[in-house]
Amino acid sequence: MRTRPDPTDQLRAALSRPGHGSSDFDLNPETVLPEGRKLRPAGVLVPVSVATGTPRLILTKRSSALKHHPGQIAFPGGKQDEGDADVTATALREAQEEIGLPPDLPEILGHLPTHETVTSFTVTPVVAILRAPFQLIPEPGEVDEVFSVPLAHVLNPANYIVESRRWRGQKRYYYAVPFGPYYIWGATARMLRGLAARVSE
Repeated sequence: MRTRPDPTDQLRAALSRPGHGSSDFDLNPETVLPEGRKLRPAGVLVPVSVATGTPRLILTKRSSALKHHPGQIAFPGGKQDEGDADVTATALREAQEEIGLPPDLPEILGHLPTHETVTSFTVTPVVAILRAPFQLIPEPGEVDEVFSVPLAHVLNPANYIVESRRWRGQKRYYYAVPFGPYYIWGATARMLRGLAARVSE
């Protein structure tokens, strides 16, 4: 019987490999970014639950009423506040607020390289293992749904596609990694694509 590789060791090895950051503009090299632009730090949690045996990645569907990225699939997270010790603290605080994750439950494995978004954030993905179950509590007004996908699905580079849509009058290309009814795309898919590439090395 073939045994499933331990995701903790697999993810730790991937995070230890050197690499460059990513951005929402990776597939659009002709984009000219303004000089002197100021990027705001943000942290997102990449929570992998192993509580049920099969490793699953927890994601959120943002409220359709939000001003920024309404209805999109996202990691729990947000911009770094002055009271946050670092971006890891930001990711843990936001995950507690958005999905009810107790801050002492995640086992932090490390960080992926930063990702620059079209909304002028420099996002640090914080990868964590969850070994125990917890009660999911979507934040009212912010999160429409909390769901999970098999970790193996998002770690397989073959599951990623490149699509395009019009953005500010130009065709913009982006990664997507659909799963069932969930259309995971944009910054979330790009960060996951970077993780998948590292795991595959």
